[in-house]
Amino acid sequence: MYENTYPSQRFAKTMAFLNKHISKKDHILDLGVFNPLSKIMVNEGYHVVNTQGEDLDEDQSTLINQEYDVLTAFEIVEHLLNPYTVLKQNKAKKLIISVPLRLWFSTAYQSKTDMLDRHYHEFEPWQLDWLLEKTGYKIIASEQWAHPVNKIGIRPILRRFTPRYYIVYAERI
Repeated sequence: MYENTYPSQRFAKTMAFLNKHISKKDHILDLGVFNPLSKIMVNEGYHVVNTQGEDLDEDQSTLINQEYDVLTAFEIVEHLLNPYTVLKQNKAKKLIISVPLRLWFSTAYQSKTDMLDRHYHEFEPWQLDWLLEKTGYKIIASEQWAHPVNKIGIRPILRRFTPRYYIVYAERI
């Protein structure tokens, strides 16, 4: 179903985690505009509505006005200046969130051409756990995985076994 390439490997891991924890009867609000992963979710039978590209740091109206059971945020919260407000304001009883982890051998991602495509946060697992707990969620399950790249060098070798992504399933307390 997924090609053996990145981001397809990441999508396969994300979908396996989603399928394990979320019912296809649940209505999902997915942070971020409709994207290839949203399409996979819809094709697999999930009811998904995406945000429309609004600045979630400034405008949480979709979080307040939309009806949904589950909030998903796949590599989104690291772009927010204030993820606390977004996570606190949403109405979801369940959430699945994935983030890139901070790597000791690599600086935070920053696009040279797109001012919005930058990571304000790159988390360590305990930081995301703490953020979720502080916003009223209990972590039920989590996983980490590496992000191998087919390049030569020390950093590509380190990427083969150093966890790069962290995904969490949590429920509101």
